[in-house]
Amino acid sequence: MTPVTRSTALLLTSAVLGSLVISPSAAAPPEERRDIGYHQWTSPLDFLAGQHQGTSMAGGNLVFRKPTGTTAYVDPFGDGTPKTYEQASWVSPEVRPGFGLTELVASWNATTPAGTWIEVSMSGRSDLGTSTKWYVLGRWTSGDDSMHRTSVPDQEDTVGDVAVDTFVANDGHSLDRWRLKVTLFRQAGSRQAPVVRSVGAMASRLPDAETVPVSRGGGAWGKVLDVPTYSQETHIGHYPQWDNGGEAWCSATSTAMVLDYWRAGPTKRETSWVDPADADPQVDHSARMVFDYDYDGAGNWPFNTAYAGTRKVDAFVTRLRSLTEAEQFIKAGIPLVASLSFEKDELPGAGYGTNGHLMVIVGFDRNGNVVVNDPASHLIKSNDEVRTTYDRKAFENAWVPHSGGLVYVIHPSWKQLPRAGAQDNW
Repeated sequence: MTPVTRSTALLLTSAVLGSLVISPSAAAPPEERRDIGYHQWTSPLDFLAGQHQGTSMAGGNLVFRKPTGTTAYVDPFGDGTPKTYEQASWVSPEVRPGFGLTELVASWNATTPAGTWIEVSMSGRSDLGTSTKWYVLGRWTSGDDSMHRTSVPDQEDTVGDVAVDTFVANDGHSLDRWRLKVTLFRQAGSRQAPVVRSVGAMASRLPDAETVPVSRGGGAWGKVLDVPTYSQETHIGHYPQWDNGGEAWCSATSTAMVLDYWRAGPTKRETSWVDPADADPQVDHSARMVFDYDYDGAGNWPFNTAYAGTRKVDAFVTRLRSLTEAEQFIKAGIPLVASLSFEKDELPGAGYGTNGHLMVIVGFDRNGNVVVNDPASHLIKSNDEVRTTYDRKAFENAWVPHSGGLVYVIHPSWKQLPRAGAQDNW
């Protein structure tokens, strides 16, 4: 289960329970609309708006054109031998979200052939009126034959810090604009290079609220998506090098469920390394492919969506303001992986408590309660126990105030996202 306490963000929603169908733009009053914004670069025109330093466009993707320098990188989880990499980079235009952001989570969809990897960083302008340094949000590879993908610790300065995968401003500070930098690395002398399909980030400033009112209905009551059910508990003790399965694999298990819903999961050949006795080898594969070696876990949010992005789907991390917004995705046929935390008595029917957990929102019953694939449901080692229903108010208060309504959005490019509200958060 992924600790969400690393993020102190809280989210306020002022909707009330009811069956009235409303649009996402009506899910919160105007004064609460300026707390979340998502911006993404995904087309040739998008990328051309940025600063290319040795990169160019090919086939609609950001690619390595020529090196602008070299880096001697020592993989902190390797054998200690420095390797020389050529590098090129792209810097995005500035984004002004219209509020002073206090948190930012980046997402990307890319592929990195053997011997290559990417680094995603962010910078901004602080309330002090000065530009910040570049904070590294992740060093990532789509395989595990080049380097160990990792978050980067110990980046704190007077403005902020990076908590695993999230830039967090220090108390009393915020940023009024931000930009991303993607650096592409390839082993010196190699002609292989990374390819980046998209990169973006979710910025937020979330109010300090311990509870939220239950949200209004959004038109998806009675609709449930046929997402396959996998239990994380059937993997207890699997592969200690990737955090030993079980409760540590909630994020990887949830990602695997959604990928199989889209028929985008790994093939039998790709999972041939998994012990034949292991149930649902796609879950073991997911855990391996999303693992963050510094965090020492499978719960790095953008590493999960980046893995999904290697499976010919689009994926990113954002925050939703309420279940009313979540219903818009269910109506569009798109399940969501949601991040929650709760005490044992705060989510009736769960049978456990957690300081951080991921599960899949697959629909709503006819009373507006949330139907989920909870990979830890009942803590029983059976896929048959994964599908369950949680009270709408209880679920919303385990989700929105604790993770800020964080979700993974995973969908094929042909599946159109629902229309966002006045302030785009997807």
